[in-house]
Amino acid sequence: MDKLKILVVDDESRMRKLVKDFLVKKDFQVVEAENGADAVDIFFSTKDIALIILDVMMPKMDGWEVCRTIREHSKVPIIMLTAKGDERDELLGFELGVDEYISKPFSPKILVARVEAILRRTSGMAKEDVIHAGAIEINKAAHMVLIDGKPIDLSFKEFELLTYFAENQNIALSREKILNSVWNYDYFGDARTIDTHVKKLRSKLGDKGDYIKTIWGMGYKFEVV
Repeated sequence: MDKLKILVVDDESRMRKLVKDFLVKKDFQVVEAENGADAVDIFFSTKDIALIILDVMMPKMDGWEVCRTIREHSKVPIIMLTAKGDERDELLGFELGVDEYISKPFSPKILVARVEAILRRTSGMAKEDVIHAGAIEINKAAHMVLIDGKPIDLSFKEFELLTYFAENQNIALSREKILNSVWNYDYFGDARTIDTHVKKLRSKLGDKGDYIKTIWGMGYKFEVV
């Protein structure tokens, strides 16, 4: 089996080496880029990138612009690295379709654990491949969602969240349980992450967004009306 290929983008060579060393130990293949422009060139010239680890502050093209450019063409999972602890940066990242967000300094072991968790969820198709929930059809193998037979465009994390809801219909789900299941147990964010994604997901589902019920003070429940 071929090794999964990770693109590591950071203008600090020491940071790239640190991340690369830990990923290589876990049997990943690592491709490096030292600025945003090179990252875009490498991504589009290398067709089998499985995941991108992307720094925010870089010369030529920053991480936000790299993310915008790639998201116009691909749903490849993106983990954003930043030295800032600003909540506004985190929310911007999720708006752009970032799948995970890690502030520097960070534990390389935690970073690798998140990489593995995302890739497991991307490649591992548990239970049936097609889920039906009212007018919504979720094809897990094709990573596609249809509403009344028409495809809708979801980010990687929005797709995961909707799939989790659909697999747990009519069950009250706490924010903590959703975080643990969709964002993995080692995610250090808070409930606002879930609320932001639910708001965007409801909007994209149109009137079917009503399937996602808010349970005040607890979390959410997915019920087909």
